[in-house]
Amino acid sequence: MVNHPAVGAMRVALLLGLLMAAWVLWSGQFLPLLLTLGAFSCLLTVYLTRRMGYFDNEVFALRFGVRLFSYWAWLSREVLRSSLEVARVVLDPRLPISPQTIEIKATASHPVDQAILGNSITLTPGTLALDVHRGKIQVHCLTQAGAADLMSGEMDRRVAALRQD
Repeated sequence: MVNHPAVGAMRVALLLGLLMAAWVLWSGQFLPLLLTLGAFSCLLTVYLTRRMGYFDNEVFALRFGVRLFSYWAWLSREVLRSSLEVARVVLDPRLPISPQTIEIKATASHPVDQAILGNSITLTPGTLALDVHRGKIQVHCLTQAGAADLMSGEMDRRVAALRQD
């Protein structure tokens, strides 16, 4: 539960600000009627999420800090490296793929951390997170090397290190 009313109000304001900024940036429309309708839809979304108790759950309290930026840099390098590896495999006339499904265990028990790990796996070309359930992630890998990379646990260790408790 939210410890202080100011924390809940800050989360509501943050979501409202993000929704309104996204709406304006993605629509590119600055007509008064459209701005009014966009603001109304953002306010309605925040009202409904507040009624659903979205802001009362600590699952949505993000506490990652500066570590997140270094993780993004590392993940970007991994995405680039994997992209080049998948391109090499696909362009090879022998098509040396060995598709397989593996299961890895997420070290972090927090649902947000498990979602970050699953999404990071899916962002990396050649791998796809199929299911996340009770800390186990089922992953489809295009190659044996991709499966070995995941089984080494480097990505899992980096995601687990993000949490600042």
